[in-house]
Amino acid sequence: MNFIKKIFFGLLGIIALALIVALFMPKEYAVEREITINKPIDSVFNYVKYLKNQNEFSVWANIDPNMKSTFKGTDGVVGAVSAWESKVKEVGIGEQEITKISEGKRLDFELRFKEPMNDTAMGFMSTEMVAVNQTKVKWGINGVMPYPMNIMLPFMNMDQMIGKDLQQGLDNLKAKMEK
Repeated sequence: MNFIKKIFFGLLGIIALALIVALFMPKEYAVEREITINKPIDSVFNYVKYLKNQNEFSVWANIDPNMKSTFKGTDGVVGAVSAWESKVKEVGIGEQEITKISEGKRLDFELRFKEPMNDTAMGFMSTEMVAVNQTKVKWGINGVMPYPMNIMLPFMNMDQMIGKDLQQGLDNLKAKMEK
């Protein structure tokens, strides 16, 4: 009986320590990638602002060829929503809503994941003229991991997990735009 008490209090101590450590761990993450596309800024921005076009270059949209996509509202304007539904775990179920547009410069959106996890993140795509026929495109996603789950954030390496997919998406966008 004494041995079981020691194990119980030992486990309780480990859990308490983890909860205390989580108080001091970061809760926020931000991942961003960029690429230069050899096209004028207006043609690049006018392509990326449409949610339907994002399905053409996004890595996540291309994982499952059977993914069901639906759209609500007027694509390319604030309030437009793109929703997806897939049985593939890496894709899951969720939606993306345009929350702000700075015409020719930046598109902000909210990502609402429903399955396999329930989470909300913010994202953006921005364009910046490098030269008359060159545009720098940045794609970023940031979010908050709630306490006490934030204790896993330093071990998850969100930059590597999300960053490679953002970069591949930008590479796909560049190839598509420069055809």
